Amino acid sequence: MKKIILGCLGLTLMLGSCVSSKKFKDAQAQAAEAKDLLNSATVKLNDCLEEKASADSRLKTLTDQNSFLKANNQELINNMGNLTTLTTKGAENLEKSLESLQEKDLTIRKLQDAITRRDSVNLSLVQSLKGVLGNLDDEDIEISVEKGVVFVSISDKLLFSSGSYNVTSKAKTVLGKVAQVVNNKPDFEFMVEGHTDDVPYRKNGVLLDNWDLSVKRATAVVRILQNDYNVDPKRMTAAGRAEFIPVSQTQKSKNRRTRIVVLPKIDQFYSMIEEGMKDPAINN
Repeated sequence: MKKIILGCLGLTLMLGSCVSSKKFKDAQAQAAEAKDLLNSATVKLNDCLEEKASADSRLKTLTDQNSFLKANNQELINNMGNLTTLTTKGAENLEKSLESLQEKDLTIRKLQDAITRRDSVNLSLVQSLKGVLGNLDDEDIEISVEKGVVFVSISDKLLFSSGSYNVTSKAKTVLGKVAQVVNNKPDFEFMVEGHTDDVPYRKNGVLLDNWDLSVKRATAVVRILQNDYNVDPKRMTAAGRAEFIPVSQTQKSKNRRTRIVVLPKIDQFYSMIEEGMKDPAINN
């Protein structure tokens, strides 16, 4: 009986041992599989973490770029606003400059028109003088126009004796012809200038030097024009220049002269300018 019981116990232990070993192997296999799954999950997790880090980096870069573009866009908008302001001011300044240029151009045209009119009057005056004096020797009388002024230069030998300020009878004929022209040109004023050479004045009397002689000759001519030929004295000026404005360094006789300087009245010249301003051809 004991042997039977011991036999049964042994058989039971063998059967229990066989079952536990199989379960153990199954557990080992499940553990290995779980480990493989864990390793695979760990690899995937690491890949995901790397992708996330890369994505975070790209996001930061894009965010920075977006901020830069926003700031740059705002700067461009500001610059466009400034440019618009500058362009507007530039257009205003350009418009003002063009208006100024137009005004200056108009003024120049008006002045040119006045000068043209003055030159036309001077030409008429010269032609009149040459008409009445043309039969005289060219060396004794010279008529010229310089810078809008008419000059009539009469030699000393035609007007005065040497060292004298008494006008000769022949000279009165010449002065009468000059008076005829200037009386017909009431819009002109003129100055009579006496000129001498550089030889010192040596005669005794009231005259001290060539200054005195040149002035006395000028006043002598002015008195004849006034008293004998009725030239308005308000239009005349007498002046002495002595020897200090010579026209020749070699021929002293050319420096001994009386010069009549004919010029338009200043107010008359301005009247020409005002008339030019009213001219439709200029104002249109």
